[in-house]
Amino acid sequence: MTGIALVTGGQQGIGLGVSRALIAAGYKVALASRSGPEKPAVQAALAELGPNAIYVQHDVSDIDHVPALLDQVEARLGPITTLVNNAGVGAPVRGDMLELKPENWDFVQNINLRGAFFLAQEVARRMLDQPDDAYRSITFVTSVSATMVSIERAEYCVSKAAAAMMAQLFAVRMAPHGIGVFELRPGIIATEMTAGVRDKYTDRIEGGLVPAARWGEPEDIGSVVVPLVQGQMHFATGAAIPVDGGLSISRL
Repeated sequence: MTGIALVTGGQQGIGLGVSRALIAAGYKVALASRSGPEKPAVQAALAELGPNAIYVQHDVSDIDHVPALLDQVEARLGPITTLVNNAGVGAPVRGDMLELKPENWDFVQNINLRGAFFLAQEVARRMLDQPDDAYRSITFVTSVSATMVSIERAEYCVSKAAAAMMAQLFAVRMAPHGIGVFELRPGIIATEMTAGVRDKYTDRIEGGLVPAARWGEPEDIGSVVVPLVQGQMHFATGAAIPVDGGLSISRL
């Protein structure tokens, strides 16, 4: 096996696309999400991914549970060589940022930022205790919203902008130890999160919003993750890679 990967939110959407790619590349993969193991999406993902995938229930916002999560993955698969910090939530309510409620702000930051940071922190500590014969990496899945403004999703944009800095911080801290840290910025990807705005974005994509002239698919993200986690881009640590069909390129 190439390595042991932990993918948060790995049972659906972008996370499942990443998990498929890692399984195909020879990794053992632990899927983690707050969904119960009996949920149809979890069962379907495990059935598809096969015997090299396991599921561990974990609420990313519950940072006190992080050591137990990692202990369980290590006991079942071995030390984690690859973290894909993917789990996240969108704005609970899209609307005027002047009407944004503090509880919605806190909900998004607790998962997209606070939870992601402290999970990466504990994984990084454990990676430093591992022998360096296997390449180790941490990948943060953020969004084009790290730099592109959507005033109806202010809390989401702020969380992703801060997560971009988080990736840079971890990249600098871990670089002397040969641990690569990367940031992926998906664009408009066909997932459960975007299902409610499919018609809106399909019209805009057809109107030229995305130069590639199509929706992104979870597999588009998975295909980029594999060379990162295999160490093929180790000297590019800290890179922020748009996976958006050209959406974030400034144009006149």
